[in-house]
Amino acid sequence: MKNLFFPPLSAWLAVLVRAVGLLLAVAVPAVSAQSVQVVDVATRSGVTNRLLLVVPERPRAVAVLYAGGHGGLQIGADGAIGWGEGNFVVRARRLFAEQGVVAVVVDAPSDRQQSPYLNRFRQTAEHAQDAAAIIADVRKRFALPVWLVGTSRGTQSVAAIALALPDPPAGPDGLVLTSSMLTDPAGRPLPAMPLEKLRLPVLVVHHEQDGCPHCRFADLPLLADKLQASRRQVLTFTGGANLGDPCEPRAHHGFNGLDQQVVPAIARWMLGG
Repeated sequence: MKNLFFPPLSAWLAVLVRAVGLLLAVAVPAVSAQSVQVVDVATRSGVTNRLLLVVPERPRAVAVLYAGGHGGLQIGADGAIGWGEGNFVVRARRLFAEQGVVAVVVDAPSDRQQSPYLNRFRQTAEHAQDAAAIIADVRKRFALPVWLVGTSRGTQSVAAIALALPDPPAGPDGLVLTSSMLTDPAGRPLPAMPLEKLRLPVLVVHHEQDGCPHCRFADLPLLADKLQASRRQVLTFTGGANLGDPCEPRAHHGFNGLDQQVVPAIARWMLGG
Protein backbone atom coordinates (compact mmCIF):
# COMPACT_ATOMS: atom_id res chain seq x y z
CA MET A 1 0.00 0.00 0.00
CA LYS A 2 1.48 3.36 -1.03
CA ASN A 3 1.80 6.17 1.45
CA LEU A 4 -0.11 9.09 0.00
CA PHE A 5 1.70 11.69 2.12
CA PHE A 6 5.35 10.55 1.93
CA PRO A 7 6.98 9.70 -1.38
CA PRO A 8 9.25 6.64 -1.49
CA LEU A 9 12.92 6.99 -0.47
CA SER A 10 14.08 6.82 -4.10
CA ALA A 11 12.02 9.91 -4.92
CA TRP A 12 13.51 11.83 -2.00
CA LEU A 13 17.02 10.87 -3.15
CA ALA A 14 16.28 12.04 -6.67
CA VAL A 15 15.10 15.42 -5.36
CA LEU A 16 18.18 15.69 -3.15
CA VAL A 17 20.54 14.96 -6.03
CA ARG A 18 18.87 17.63 -8.19
CA ALA A 19 19.05 20.16 -5.35
CA VAL A 20 22.74 19.52 -4.73
CA GLY A 21 23.42 19.86 -8.44
CA LEU A 22 21.67 23.22 -8.53
CA LEU A 23 23.59 24.43 -5.48
CA LEU A 24 26.91 23.42 -7.01
CA ALA A 25 26.02 25.12 -10.26
CA VAL A 26 25.40 28.35 -8.34
CA ALA A 27 28.35 28.05 -5.93
CA VAL A 28 31.05 27.02 -8.42
CA PRO A 29 31.55 29.39 -11.36
CA ALA A 30 32.08 27.75 -14.70
CA VAL A 31 35.73 27.61 -15.80
CA SER A 32 36.20 29.13 -19.22
CA ALA A 33 37.25 26.79 -22.00
CA GLN A 34 40.98 26.54 -22.56
CA SER A 35 43.03 25.18 -25.44
CA VAL A 36 46.58 23.87 -25.09
CA GLN A 37 49.09 24.32 -27.90
CA VAL A 38 52.76 23.47 -28.35
CA VAL A 39 54.63 25.84 -30.64
CA ASP A 40 58.24 25.92 -31.84
CA VAL A 41 59.38 29.46 -32.63
CA ALA A 42 62.47 30.16 -34.73
CA THR A 43 64.62 32.56 -32.73
CA ARG A 44 68.23 32.54 -33.89
CA SER A 45 69.93 30.90 -36.89
CA GLY A 46 69.27 27.17 -36.53
CA VAL A 47 67.69 27.63 -33.09
CA THR A 48 64.07 27.24 -32.00
CA ASN A 49 62.31 27.86 -28.70
CA ARG A 50 59.48 25.54 -27.65
CA LEU A 51 56.46 27.17 -26.02
CA LEU A 52 53.53 25.63 -24.20
CA LEU A 53 50.45 27.86 -24.63
CA VAL A 54 47.29 27.68 -22.54
CA VAL A 55 44.75 29.91 -24.27
CA PRO A 56 41.48 31.03 -22.64
CA GLU A 57 38.29 31.37 -24.62
CA ARG A 58 38.40 35.19 -24.43
CA PRO A 59 42.01 36.26 -23.86
CA ARG A 60 42.74 39.79 -22.67
CA ALA A 61 46.54 39.72 -22.24
CA VAL A 62 49.54 37.42 -22.66
CA ALA A 63 51.91 36.29 -19.89
CA VAL A 64 55.23 34.86 -21.10
CA LEU A 65 56.36 32.69 -18.18
CA TYR A 66 60.01 32.05 -17.28
CA ALA A 67 60.60 29.34 -14.70
CA GLY A 68 63.30 29.41 -12.05
CA GLY A 69 66.06 26.90 -11.45
CA HIS A 70 67.96 25.85 -14.56
CA GLY A 71 64.89 26.51 -16.71
CA GLY A 72 65.21 23.37 -18.85
CA LEU A 73 61.56 22.26 -18.83
CA GLN A 74 62.00 19.68 -21.62
CA ILE A 75 58.51 20.30 -23.02
CA GLY A 76 57.39 17.41 -25.21
CA ALA A 77 55.48 17.65 -28.47
CA ASP A 78 52.39 16.56 -26.52
CA GLY A 79 52.83 19.32 -23.93
CA ALA A 80 54.25 17.06 -21.23
CA ILE A 81 56.81 18.77 -19.00
CA GLY A 82 59.92 16.76 -18.20
CA TRP A 83 61.21 19.01 -15.40
CA GLY A 84 59.73 21.82 -13.32
CA GLU A 85 56.03 20.96 -13.33
CA GLY A 86 55.80 22.21 -9.74
CA ASN A 87 57.59 25.51 -10.41
CA PHE A 88 55.28 28.40 -9.49
CA VAL A 89 54.75 29.96 -12.92
CA VAL A 90 54.63 26.56 -14.65
CA ARG A 91 51.99 25.03 -12.39
CA ALA A 92 50.00 28.30 -12.46
CA ARG A 93 49.56 28.31 -16.24
CA ARG A 94 45.97 27.07 -16.22
CA LEU A 95 45.05 29.44 -13.42
CA PHE A 96 46.40 32.37 -15.46
CA ALA A 97 44.20 31.23 -18.35
CA GLU A 98 41.19 31.12 -16.03
CA GLN A 99 41.78 34.83 -15.40
CA GLY A 100 41.67 35.59 -19.14
CA VAL A 101 45.46 35.65 -19.60
CA VAL A 102 47.18 33.53 -22.25
CA ALA A 103 49.90 31.55 -20.44
CA VAL A 104 53.04 31.02 -22.53
CA VAL A 105 55.47 28.68 -20.77
CA VAL A 106 58.99 29.07 -22.18
CA ASP A 107 61.43 26.17 -22.38
CA ALA A 108 65.18 26.51 -22.84
CA PRO A 109 66.08 26.97 -26.54
CA SER A 110 67.02 24.03 -28.74
CA ASP A 111 70.75 24.72 -28.34
CA ARG A 112 70.41 24.67 -24.53
CA GLN A 113 68.56 21.37 -24.07
CA GLN A 114 71.27 19.84 -21.91
CA SER A 115 72.80 20.88 -18.59
CA PRO A 116 73.39 23.67 -17.63
CA TYR A 117 70.30 24.72 -19.67
CA LEU A 118 69.65 28.42 -18.88
CA ASN A 119 72.28 28.70 -16.16
CA ARG A 120 74.86 31.34 -17.17
CA PHE A 121 72.66 32.14 -20.20
CA ARG A 122 69.81 34.20 -18.76
CA GLN A 123 71.57 37.55 -19.11
CA THR A 124 73.11 37.02 -22.54
CA ALA A 125 72.34 38.79 -25.82
CA GLU A 126 71.22 35.43 -27.28
CA HIS A 127 68.61 34.98 -24.53
CA ALA A 128 67.23 38.45 -25.28
CA GLN A 129 67.19 37.65 -29.00
CA ASP A 130 65.17 34.50 -28.30
CA ALA A 131 62.74 36.54 -26.19
CA ALA A 132 62.33 39.15 -28.93
CA ALA A 133 61.27 36.44 -31.37
CA ILE A 134 58.85 34.97 -28.81
CA ILE A 135 57.29 38.38 -28.10
CA ALA A 136 56.89 39.02 -31.84
CA ASP A 137 55.27 35.63 -32.32
CA VAL A 138 52.69 35.97 -29.54
CA ARG A 139 51.88 39.56 -30.54
CA LYS A 140 51.12 38.31 -34.05
CA ARG A 141 48.98 35.46 -32.69
CA PHE A 142 46.91 37.44 -30.20
CA ALA A 143 47.36 41.20 -30.79
CA LEU A 144 47.32 41.75 -27.02
CA PRO A 145 49.63 43.30 -24.40
CA VAL A 146 52.56 41.01 -23.60
CA TRP A 147 53.94 40.72 -20.08
CA LEU A 148 57.07 38.87 -19.05
CA VAL A 149 56.59 36.96 -15.79
CA GLY A 150 59.55 35.36 -14.04
CA THR A 151 59.99 33.53 -10.78
CA SER A 152 63.22 33.13 -8.80
CA ARG A 153 66.02 32.86 -11.41
CA GLY A 154 63.38 33.56 -14.01
CA THR A 155 63.31 37.13 -12.69
CA GLN A 156 66.90 37.50 -13.88
CA SER A 157 65.72 36.46 -17.34
CA VAL A 158 62.82 38.90 -17.62
CA ALA A 159 64.74 41.84 -16.14
CA ALA A 160 67.74 41.30 -18.43
CA ILE A 161 65.45 40.87 -21.45
CA ALA A 162 63.56 44.09 -20.69
CA LEU A 163 66.82 46.00 -20.38
CA ALA A 164 68.15 44.58 -23.65
CA LEU A 165 65.05 45.12 -25.79
CA PRO A 166 63.52 48.41 -26.97
CA ASP A 167 60.09 49.72 -25.99
CA PRO A 168 56.96 47.87 -27.09
CA PRO A 169 56.06 46.37 -29.47
CA ALA A 170 59.56 44.90 -29.87
CA GLY A 171 59.89 44.67 -26.09
CA PRO A 172 57.39 43.69 -23.40
CA ASP A 173 54.56 45.89 -22.15
CA GLY A 174 55.49 45.17 -18.53
CA LEU A 175 57.21 42.83 -16.08
CA VAL A 176 56.12 40.70 -13.14
CA LEU A 177 58.93 39.68 -10.77
CA THR A 178 58.00 36.92 -8.31
CA SER A 179 60.39 35.65 -5.62
CA SER A 180 63.11 37.85 -7.08
CA MET A 181 66.81 37.03 -6.93
CA LEU A 182 68.09 39.76 -4.60
CA THR A 183 71.57 38.33 -4.04
CA ASP A 184 73.47 35.82 -6.14
CA PRO A 185 77.04 34.69 -5.52
CA ALA A 186 77.08 32.92 -8.89
CA GLY A 187 75.89 35.83 -11.03
CA ARG A 188 74.27 39.26 -11.20
CA PRO A 189 71.19 39.66 -8.97
CA LEU A 190 68.41 42.09 -9.81
CA PRO A 191 69.60 44.96 -7.57
CA ALA A 192 72.93 44.90 -9.44
CA MET A 193 71.22 45.45 -12.80
CA PRO A 194 70.59 48.99 -14.13
CA LEU A 195 66.88 48.69 -13.47
CA GLU A 196 66.61 52.46 -12.98
CA LYS A 197 66.57 52.62 -16.80
CA LEU A 198 63.22 50.84 -17.00
CA ARG A 199 60.16 52.97 -17.70
CA LEU A 200 57.59 50.21 -18.13
CA PRO A 201 55.20 48.88 -15.45
CA VAL A 202 56.80 46.45 -13.01
CA LEU A 203 54.96 44.35 -10.44
CA VAL A 204 57.06 42.87 -7.64
CA VAL A 205 55.49 39.89 -5.85
CA HIS A 206 57.19 38.40 -2.80
CA HIS A 207 56.45 36.14 0.16
CA GLU A 208 57.28 37.77 3.48
CA GLN A 209 58.51 34.44 4.87
CA ASP A 210 60.63 33.50 1.84
CA GLY A 211 63.39 31.37 3.36
CA CYS A 212 65.67 31.26 0.33
CA PRO A 213 68.87 33.09 1.33
CA HIS A 214 69.06 34.78 -2.08
CA CYS A 215 65.49 36.09 -1.91
CA ARG A 216 65.13 37.38 1.65
CA PHE A 217 62.20 39.71 2.20
CA ALA A 218 64.49 41.97 4.23
CA ASP A 219 66.48 42.61 1.04
CA LEU A 220 63.45 43.58 -1.06
CA PRO A 221 64.09 47.35 -0.65
CA LEU A 222 67.31 46.83 -2.65
CA LEU A 223 65.11 45.99 -5.63
CA ALA A 224 62.30 48.47 -4.99
CA ASP A 225 64.78 51.34 -4.77
CA LYS A 226 66.15 50.50 -8.23
CA LEU A 227 62.66 50.67 -9.74
CA GLN A 228 61.87 54.24 -8.70
CA ALA A 229 61.64 55.42 -12.32
CA SER A 230 59.31 52.62 -13.42
CA ARG A 231 55.60 52.36 -12.73
CA ARG A 232 56.06 49.85 -9.95
CA GLN A 233 53.89 48.15 -7.38
CA VAL A 234 54.86 45.68 -4.66
CA LEU A 235 52.54 42.90 -3.52
CA THR A 236 53.49 40.72 -0.55
CA PHE A 237 51.91 37.56 0.80
CA THR A 238 52.07 35.51 3.98
CA GLY A 239 51.02 32.01 4.99
CA GLY A 240 50.60 28.94 2.86
CA ALA A 241 52.66 25.77 3.23
CA ASN A 242 56.42 25.70 3.78
CA LEU A 243 57.92 22.31 2.93
CA GLY A 244 61.37 21.04 2.05
CA ASP A 245 64.20 23.08 0.55
CA PRO A 246 63.53 26.80 1.24
CA CYS A 247 64.52 27.69 -2.34
CA GLU A 248 62.15 25.19 -3.98
CA PRO A 249 58.50 25.51 -5.09
CA ARG A 250 56.99 23.62 -2.13
CA ALA A 251 58.33 26.25 0.27
CA HIS A 252 57.16 29.84 0.83
CA HIS A 253 59.60 30.75 -1.94
CA GLY A 254 57.20 29.10 -4.41
CA PHE A 255 53.99 30.50 -2.86
CA ASN A 256 53.01 26.95 -1.96
CA GLY A 257 49.31 26.83 -1.10
CA LEU A 258 48.69 30.42 -2.24
CA ASP A 259 48.15 30.04 -5.98
CA GLN A 260 44.47 31.01 -5.73
CA GLN A 261 45.48 34.30 -4.12
CA VAL A 262 48.69 35.18 -5.94
CA VAL A 263 47.76 34.41 -9.55
CA PRO A 264 44.43 36.32 -9.61
CA ALA A 265 46.19 39.30 -7.95
CA ILE A 266 48.85 39.28 -10.67
CA ALA A 267 46.23 38.95 -13.40
CA ARG A 268 44.16 41.83 -12.01
CA TRP A 269 47.21 44.07 -12.05
CA MET A 270 48.13 43.04 -15.60
CA LEU A 271 44.58 43.70 -16.77
CA GLY A 272 44.50 47.13 -15.16
CA GLY A 273 42.44 46.28 -12.10
